[in-house]
Amino acid sequence: MNNFKLLAVIAASLLSTLPSLAAEIGPRPAFLVDLMAEGPLKEKLTACIGKPVRKTDFSIGHRGAAMQFPEHTKQSYEAAALMGAGILECDVTFTKDHELVCRHAQNDLHTTTNILASSLANKCHKPFQAAQGDKKASAECRSAELTLEEFMSLRGKMDAANKKAQNVADYMNGTAHWRTDLYANAAGQLMTHKQSIELFKKLGVKFTPELKKPSVAMPHNGMSQADYAQKMIDEYKAAGVAPEDVFAQSFQLEDVLYWIKNEPEFGKQAVYLDGRYNVDGFDPMKPESFSPSMQELKDMGVNYIAPPMWMLVGLQDGEIVASPYAKAANAAGLKLITWTLERSGNMENGGGWYYQSVKPTINSQGKTYELLNVLAQDVGVVGVFSDWPATTSFYASCMGMK
Repeated sequence: MNNFKLLAVIAASLLSTLPSLAAEIGPRPAFLVDLMAEGPLKEKLTACIGKPVRKTDFSIGHRGAAMQFPEHTKQSYEAAALMGAGILECDVTFTKDHELVCRHAQNDLHTTTNILASSLANKCHKPFQAAQGDKKASAECRSAELTLEEFMSLRGKMDAANKKAQNVADYMNGTAHWRTDLYANAAGQLMTHKQSIELFKKLGVKFTPELKKPSVAMPHNGMSQADYAQKMIDEYKAAGVAPEDVFAQSFQLEDVLYWIKNEPEFGKQAVYLDGRYNVDGFDPMKPESFSPSMQELKDMGVNYIAPPMWMLVGLQDGEIVASPYAKAANAAGLKLITWTLERSGNMENGGGWYYQSVKPTINSQGKTYELLNVLAQDVGVVGVFSDWPATTSFYASCMGMK
């Protein structure tokens, strides 16, 4: 082997280890730190600026790096891993021929792909309708209406729609001003669930697939909900993935209990995504309103619970503190994961839905790290989903978190 070939082999070997080396986080963490109020936390984070940032399981790529890359695409996942995310998410749904694919919802193709501008638009459940008077522009296109081959012919785009549109082109051009289409045209490679497994293995990250609630009635052409839940786990088993590297998620408690009973090695880390904020009478500030209670969930075998960030925090004398929900989960021995950091855009006016329980204190993007610090240090979350994982990776690395 000549010297040139030897150098090429060494370079290839080093490149193959990149997922385990320092992350590339760009300028955003430093930008957020600069906007923080003066104090010990800002001093601590400032001292870490410019230092190597390592990959950490605390940093979870929410649909990849969805702030700027089309979600659930190869490019979005690769960007998230480069930013230090130690766990990546493939939301799992199915096609007409029951192949599992990565998509946030079974009925979101009209906002997350180019389907309306393709020859497959006539297969949409509800075709595009232009805005008229008070009626907003609309469409609905489902993965379950396409074969796998048809699904894979699409390209991902930034998840958005212009509800005032009079035509398809304008409807597809609705990306929020604080996001970007800079990477959308060059990116957008959709993925099957199996492909995501192989990519994540290559990137050296762990897996958090979310079994999405179908938009079609179940059973679907002979496939039951249990078949669907089992198929997702079977694809990890077939790929030789260790159960401890998989955090299967669902908003449906029945799915989580299915895994606990039928796939106990995977069920140990199954994550109950808590969407009970939509249930009448439920109040995260009043543990007596929880049904089932945190202890009842633990007794069922649930070990991980994942509510949105706002359910885990509240205000006390104007300061962000752990909520009664968080304290009840901790008392029951449940591990906490939360979502979603960096999904609110500009935060000068309260931060939106994800910050609703602490809205009076949110007046700057600099509050991002103040909230994250409470979640990590006071609430005790073990992982945070983020649309821009660099933000979370920087914090976790600076604070020495796993």
